[in-house]
Amino acid sequence: MEPEKKALRKEPYIYEMPLKVRDYEVDSQGIVNNANYLHYLEHTRHEFCQERGVSFRDMQRDGIDPVVSKIEISYLTPLRLAETMTSCLWLERKGARFVFHQDIFNASGKYVVKALVTIVALENGRLSRGEQLAAAFAGCLPKPDEKG
Repeated sequence: MEPEKKALRKEPYIYEMPLKVRDYEVDSQGIVNNANYLHYLEHTRHEFCQERGVSFRDMQRDGIDPVVSKIEISYLTPLRLAETMTSCLWLERKGARFVFHQDIFNASGKYVVKALVTIVALENGRLSRGEQLAAAFAGCLPKPDEKG
C-alpha cells in the first residue's frame, strides 16, 4: 500500500458528506472491507441527487435509469471501526457519459479512496445521450473551461 497521502483538495467539489464506519463494515482485521467503499460512493451519489431534488424513484418513474457502466477505484488509506470520513464529489459530462469524481478523506484529511464512477442513462430502456439527466444536473456540470 502507498504511504498515506495528505490531500491538497484542489478538486472542484460540489458535494461533501460526512460518514462513519459501522461495525458490520469491517473485516476480521478490523479494517473496512473494500466492497464497502463502493457502498459509501453510491450512498454519496444518491444523497447528492436527492439534495438536488432528483430522486432515483422519480427518475425511474420518468423513464430515466442512470446506471453505472464503469468504476475505477484506488484504495489509499484504510479506515477502521468508528472512524469518520468525508465523501466528496464533482461531476463532469463526457458525451453521453457522466463521470463522478469521488474522493473519500479520513478525519485527518488524508485520501482514503479516489474513484471515477461513470454513469450512462437509459431512457425508456434504451441507451440515450442523457439530456434529461443533464437537465437534472444543471448547474453542477463545469463549463468546458472550468474542468478540473
